[in-house]
Amino acid sequence: MDIDVRGPRFGAAVTTVVLAVVLITGSAWLLAWQTFAFALGAAGGVGCSPYGWVFRRLVRPRVGPPTEFEAPEPPRFAQGVGLVFALVGLVGFTVGPGWLGLAATGAALAAAFLNAVFGYCLGCEMYLLVRRVTVRAR
Repeated sequence: MDIDVRGPRFGAAVTTVVLAVVLITGSAWLLAWQTFAFALGAAGGVGCSPYGWVFRRLVRPRVGPPTEFEAPEPPRFAQGVGLVFALVGLVGFTVGPGWLGLAATGAALAAAFLNAVFGYCLGCEMYLLVRRVTVRAR
């Protein structure tokens, strides 16, 4: 079942703010929260993430019915990619080196920003590339 394209974009906007605050404050706790949000989105799809819940319950009723839809697999894969970067960032912020935390969080922030502002999902594009390569390899 396809999903409303505005949901993942809303989640990316919230993620952009959260990750920017992580970079400003160096808060491992806030990055742990974002890691948890990515994990839920990767495990159950973007609708299962906390930001997906907020979009579904509070935002979508106010912005009206969707006019565009997308397959749920690419955004779910993107959540998994975000999870990997957030986990690496969490290791960097808690165990060290600190630059690793900054770099991984910055990379995740850049990807979230691209999705939130321009609607360009790097993780979704990675998903499509992986699918093309694996289909050709068979």
